[in-house]
Amino acid sequence: MNVKNSPLHQKHVDRQAKMADFGGWLMPIEYPATGVLAEHAAVRERVGLFDVSHLGKASVKGSGALDFLNAILTNDLNRISDGMAQYTMLCNEDGGVIDDLIAYRNSSDDIFLVPNASNTSDVVAVLEAKKLPGIAIANLHSEYAVLALQGPATAEVLTSLGAAPSIEYMSFTNVKIAQCDVILCRTGYTGEFGFELLPLWKDAEKVWDALVSAIDAFDGVVCGLGARDTLRTEMGYPLHGHELSLEITPVQANASWAVGWKKEKFSGDVVLRNERTNGPRRFLHGLKSLDRGIPRAGMKVKDSDGIEIGEVTSGTFSPTLKNGIALALLDSSVTLGTVVVIDVRGRQSQAEVVNLPFVESHVK
Repeated sequence: MNVKNSPLHQKHVDRQAKMADFGGWLMPIEYPATGVLAEHAAVRERVGLFDVSHLGKASVKGSGALDFLNAILTNDLNRISDGMAQYTMLCNEDGGVIDDLIAYRNSSDDIFLVPNASNTSDVVAVLEAKKLPGIAIANLHSEYAVLALQGPATAEVLTSLGAAPSIEYMSFTNVKIAQCDVILCRTGYTGEFGFELLPLWKDAEKVWDALVSAIDAFDGVVCGLGARDTLRTEMGYPLHGHELSLEITPVQANASWAVGWKKEKFSGDVVLRNERTNGPRRFLHGLKSLDRGIPRAGMKVKDSDGIEIGEVTSGTFSPTLKNGIALALLDSSVTLGTVVVIDVRGRQSQAEVVNLPFVESHVK
């Protein structure tokens, strides 16, 4: 498979970023001038700027576009009004998650979707296969860049660029930055106050340069996807392929809140309604290390008797808590406060089952 480049690839190379394949895209993981820990701290305390242009983009347009999508995606687009965004999922009929995505409602006839990088073509293919007459579906993956500006100083940064944001959480509007048209969305994946900006692909460098200059006055830094991962793990946010997958349902992943249960129909609804009624066989929990162990994805979780009760889906060192943390799918019988054992490279590490998120949310 050919690895794709972000429109800002040269900017990252110029900063000597450590690059890696992420969903088929060569993306910056961290920058040598800062590193993951400093980049993480900047977002929690000040402001950080990410290139997340690998994220997919697609549009669904035509008379009845909203109703068409509402009969497929889990969440209910009628819960939001025009100019608002919604976290949702696309499931198969077995309740497995093909992808989780953000849907932006321009109107009832125009919905913009942002899926995960590696799943964009699958999402578009599923929608195409279900397409009704009068509905047009377009894969716009390389039409727009996506930049994430996250942290407590975000609003001041945008104000300094003449794009003073006055929109509510999970809403979006159009602004100009560096004389370029930008879709400004009050969304993010860090748990901090922030925005995601969608300039046209061709304008990405110009908008990026303006933002890089602007964050300097607030002691902000450019951040890689390594910090994005530690930030989202602290919040308990799922990553497709880890906490959500074709084998892991929204009910198991503690994501039932993103399902419109009152809707008549959505893909996978029969299985998911049954699982919700009867209870899932496993459930996503937080784990906080009680020693110096750092849990990692794939590590087995056992009870005090050595019986396997689940598996770590994501694990890291929390820069905020200075502690090992993990997200784990555990047997439904496991309760909060239980002390479990994680096999960390042959060493038995103890952890406590805790509530999510690990750190307080500041998105609003």
